[in-house]
Amino acid sequence: MEFLDTSDLTDGTIRLALDRVCEADPVRGWVPAYHFRICDLDGNAMGKCDLRVGYTKGLYYGGHIGYAVDPPYRGHHYAARACRLLFGLARRHGMEYLYIGCDPDNLPSRRTLEGLGGELIEIAPLPPDNDMRKDGMTHTCVFRFVL
Repeated sequence: MEFLDTSDLTDGTIRLALDRVCEADPVRGWVPAYHFRICDLDGNAMGKCDLRVGYTKGLYYGGHIGYAVDPPYRGHHYAARACRLLFGLARRHGMEYLYIGCDPDNLPSRRTLEGLGGELIEIAPLPPDNDMRKDGMTHTCVFRFVL
């Protein structure tokens, strides 16, 4: 897969600054990924997000997009803004749908995904070998987004 130019990922309020890209790792079942800092227009980092490009069984649980907004910046819909920008990047890669997951107890994240128009497919038990279990999670909300 060819990584695309991401210098245009802004919505006038935030900008996604490319931190790094990661090539696929077929042995681990990982697809190529972009990793960004969520920044204000002055370049101040407010959080991070990533987009995983491709489809694997593991991405049903782990999701194509991950995000985290630093505590002082929460409540301003920066995660939703970042996701919308990443939806466009995913479309440029020919992706037709994405999964995004969150901890069932993380109500702000669930509201973000609902507000973005995601369809809650299920609250799925994580497979025993899933990496997210290392963080103590046992289930994930699986949201599907048609691009």
